[in-house]
Amino acid sequence: MTHYKFATVNDRQVFYREAGDPTHPTIILLHGFPTSSFMFRDLIPLLAERFHVIAPDYIGFGQSDAPSVAEFDYSFENLTTHVAGLIEQLGLSSYILYMHDYGGPVGFRLFTRNPKAVTGFVIQNTNAYMEGVGEMAAQVFLPLWAKRDAASEAAARGLLAADTTKYQYQVGARNAEAISPDNWTHDQALLDRTGHDAAHLNLLEDYKTNVGLYDGWHQAFRTHGPKTLIVWGRNDPFFIPAGAEAYLADLSDARLVWLDAGHFVLDENAATVAAEIKASFAN
Repeated sequence: MTHYKFATVNDRQVFYREAGDPTHPTIILLHGFPTSSFMFRDLIPLLAERFHVIAPDYIGFGQSDAPSVAEFDYSFENLTTHVAGLIEQLGLSSYILYMHDYGGPVGFRLFTRNPKAVTGFVIQNTNAYMEGVGEMAAQVFLPLWAKRDAASEAAARGLLAADTTKYQYQVGARNAEAISPDNWTHDQALLDRTGHDAAHLNLLEDYKTNVGLYDGWHQAFRTHGPKTLIVWGRNDPFFIPAGAEAYLADLSDARLVWLDAGHFVLDENAATVAAEIKASFAN
């Protein structure tokens, strides 16, 4: 059974899903953009028989607090601080990190803060190498990082549009009819909250700080060598297959599993992903 909980971290309400036996190894599921822990609703019960599962929503996402940009610094460092605060409150001393999209920058920041706590990585379409940035992503990110103005913001706002949210789920899928409309309907309702576009634009701009940390992350990968499973939707136009392959230079023992999927993989592949995680990490 999945339980739906809130914790107060730095005076903000952080929502998280929890399932499984706390005496089992913990796996923390870190969601991507533009979604929330909702993306893991099918995966969580498949993992819960062998793992203690925690899936938080970042501040500004899902059911967690979504303060205005005047009240909260929407940066990846600050999102990470609030996830770290939740981990501390829950008393989690060791855990596997499952990371998708935005979950990579949050997870790798957690890892470099406390590498001894991280017993493994599950990497799903999230970048730590510029080789993995596809042309579609580059057209949005690079102008915004170079100069934030009306033109670059206009391009970035395209990522917040309903058609783009739907596209992110359907692109690369084996069968578009197997992808639940609940995904983009749920996500878009939260994206469209009044004034919340400013928060997402700030995060899209701040993503460049992750790129600045890439070299340090690579060094940490080589130094600590966490056990790694890479499950990658090879039809993803945003985070392309070269990004998956790039990890192998610094995580040479990583296992790479290609999925016939796009940016989001779990609607069609939750059982496969769960089986791969169990094969790699379950005691």
